[in-house]
Amino acid sequence: MFKRIQSLLNSLQRQIDPARPYQPAIIPPESITQKVSLIVHNPRVPMMGGKTLRELFGWNDPVALAKAYAQDLHEVSRGYITYDIVEVIEVDGFPTKIDGFTYGADEYYTMWRDRTRPHEPDWADYDQIIREFEIVPKINRGVIDEVWLHGFPQGGYYESRMVGPGAFWCNAPGIDSDQLRRRFVIMGFNFERGVGEMLESFGHRVESIMRHVYRNHPEEANMWSKYVRYEKTHPGLSGVGSVHFSPNSDRDYDWGNQRPVLSCADDWFNYPNLTGKMRPMDCADWGHGDIRAHHRWWLERLPNTIGSQDGIANNWWAYIIDPNLAD
Repeated sequence: MFKRIQSLLNSLQRQIDPARPYQPAIIPPESITQKVSLIVHNPRVPMMGGKTLRELFGWNDPVALAKAYAQDLHEVSRGYITYDIVEVIEVDGFPTKIDGFTYGADEYYTMWRDRTRPHEPDWADYDQIIREFEIVPKINRGVIDEVWLHGFPQGGYYESRMVGPGAFWCNAPGIDSDQLRRRFVIMGFNFERGVGEMLESFGHRVESIMRHVYRNHPEEANMWSKYVRYEKTHPGLSGVGSVHFSPNSDRDYDWGNQRPVLSCADDWFNYPNLTGKMRPMDCADWGHGDIRAHHRWWLERLPNTIGSQDGIANNWWAYIIDPNLAD
């Protein structure tokens, strides 16, 4: 009851003070917590006195990045998802590639320092990663719910990959497994980069899962396709856009475009009671081209309330966090 009253007060305050971020009078779903295994590949380089790759190249702290990423998702989901990093495994080694190749630390250091051609194929052997870190029994016993891989450039990780019975495309081919009792997602990050790029990886997970959820809905009833509309593809009907395309983008990653367009992006806070209201928007609304600011803006408009329509829950976060619900 308190949450309902507070939400209504927020909505009334918006009418008084239009500078406040829009917060509609909707009822949020019950929050959930997911347990994460954070696996960090950060090899020591013998020829450089045993210093790690991260130390030698001045790359970011993966644990700090992971905590900031988890906090961002907690905030943009309006408190729905809390990620609890229950284990951090730091590995003095490299993931093996799908063709069996494994870098030596000196070899990788020299390659990256001199910018010579990296090994191809780049993709890591996920079956080996799953075996090496005993991920199947951890998932089956409920010790963890999700895995985050964090490493160096050319680590071979996919941005996101689904594993388990009936695993489907999640910005990478699914890994079907009858050894698992449920599906889960392995996220892949690069600690050379920042939280904005981590949110981009998550955003592509969102796109894959929600396309799957709405795969059997005709265009007129496909609310996901309406969410991702932008001016270039749907003149005069722009929604929130996609991960790569803001409402006014002319090309990929064009988040700094100053051209105003009419967009109903803020109306998605009212879902499922959309009003159709639009207003002029440009890059000032989503951070003037900043990757992290744009992705937070995009994610926080994902529907997140109780109830359902056309057989789809009004809380899209439920599917995104738990792909077992996305059938």
